[in-house]
Amino acid sequence: MRGVETRIQQIRHWIFREVARMAYHTEWPIDKRIEELPYKIIPGEVGNFRNDVFLERAIVGERLRLAMGLPCRGAGEHAPLSDNIEAADKPETYYTPPLINVIKFACNACHEKRVFVTDGCQGCLAHPCEEVCPKDAVKLDRTNGRARINDEKCIRCGRCADVCSYKAIIVQERPCAAACGVDAIHSDENGKAEIDYDKCVSCGMCLVNCPFGAISDKSQIFQVIRAIQAGEKVYAAVAPAFVGQFGPKVTPGKLRAAMKALGFTDVLEVAIGADLCATQEAIDFVKEVPEKIPFMGTSCCPAWSVMAKKMFPEYANCISMALTPMTLTARLIKNRNKDAKVVFIGPCAAKKLEAMRKDIRSDVDFVLTFEEMAGIFDAKHVDIENIEEDPDGLNDASTDGRNFAVAGGVAKSVVDVIHDRFPDKEIKVVNAEGLKECRKMMTMAKNGKYNGYLLEGMACPGGCVAGAGTMQPIKKSQAAVNLYASKAKHKTSNETEHVKELDKLVD
Repeated sequence: MRGVETRIQQIRHWIFREVARMAYHTEWPIDKRIEELPYKIIPGEVGNFRNDVFLERAIVGERLRLAMGLPCRGAGEHAPLSDNIEAADKPETYYTPPLINVIKFACNACHEKRVFVTDGCQGCLAHPCEEVCPKDAVKLDRTNGRARINDEKCIRCGRCADVCSYKAIIVQERPCAAACGVDAIHSDENGKAEIDYDKCVSCGMCLVNCPFGAISDKSQIFQVIRAIQAGEKVYAAVAPAFVGQFGPKVTPGKLRAAMKALGFTDVLEVAIGADLCATQEAIDFVKEVPEKIPFMGTSCCPAWSVMAKKMFPEYANCISMALTPMTLTARLIKNRNKDAKVVFIGPCAAKKLEAMRKDIRSDVDFVLTFEEMAGIFDAKHVDIENIEEDPDGLNDASTDGRNFAVAGGVAKSVVDVIHDRFPDKEIKVVNAEGLKECRKMMTMAKNGKYNGYLLEGMACPGGCVAGAGTMQPIKKSQAAVNLYASKAKHKTSNETEHVKELDKLVD
């Protein structure tokens, strides 16, 4: 749960901070340092989080490897923690699949789904749980007066739980699997969670919903810092969901100052790319719907667009081909600065793999999440809340472009551009949050229910502000983004100066 500082969030922050410190201290031999870090992060002889200190350190070790961009090792592998560590010390190290990894010895082997009677059962006279069971799996146990469920007969429909007046019957699902909107998580032969990477779209919802911290993704913290140290001109492209992520006192001007203190050449707001994306999608929608395609889905969320193309391949051409805000912002930066390196800093795990596509790789060099960025600030002792504000703040973008970060904002931005450029064009919109709802939306569209519509899909419930790399409560973040967006000089996306450069960016 974002906004709640659990032990998992603490460990993740420590990991990101220590990897950043390892990158900054070039005099430290990284092979020796990574071997020492599990003992630094988990000191003493008694486990603080689990009942086994050695298990805790082993899990921390795998988290360190993933945070260095290295592959997660299997439970039976006995290579040193520093195995192939030299691969991490290369600025050109890219994210390689799989991005999202299950650390098997951290997994609790949760039940995939089970229905059971708790001690809250009162053995009531009505006994509706028995009456509604379609498989006769629920019976009153005369020895203790409570309901009992026959697991061999139970089909886990949950009807008994629905009718229990005392809420004494509960349905438990594996949290990571319940959060996965593409049904990519199942159990291996030992009952541990396993990801089907043919289905996975790297949204990261399993990562933030695992209460055991057994799922983690890779990071490029180390590589970004090394690139800055090597003298590269590294530009930060910050996603519009940044508002409030680093604390309520952190203004755009303070964020810019903090990024420059770390050595970034400049900082741009990805909302300018959102403005460009909305304008491109508006033009494409008017040209193509319904003459060429029955409906059009938005392109900015990579997890949603990949899911739609994987599960509904016959409608892949109905997902917008417009470049995403991340890519458009990166191209804008590189068009103006030929030797620039671009790091996208945002809320999204899926963006990490989007940046590794062959057609995107030359535009976006690195991807970090807000959570990873917080670890870098901590490692370098940058007091972002109290740093002197940069008077220039961030660049100018529209209200609609900044609201891309909130569910419904993408579609509204496209609609507003269409209304402005093509006032006689009518446009109908439907949006879905979370991949389960996105699948339902695509199924409806496949069945002809949304012909002529613009479909907005967001893999994370709430929008980008709910991405796997965010740190704040979702509702609070939505309100903060809305407030910040309302202060923009321009309302609609096609009013900004950057839109004039769209044609040369999409050639």
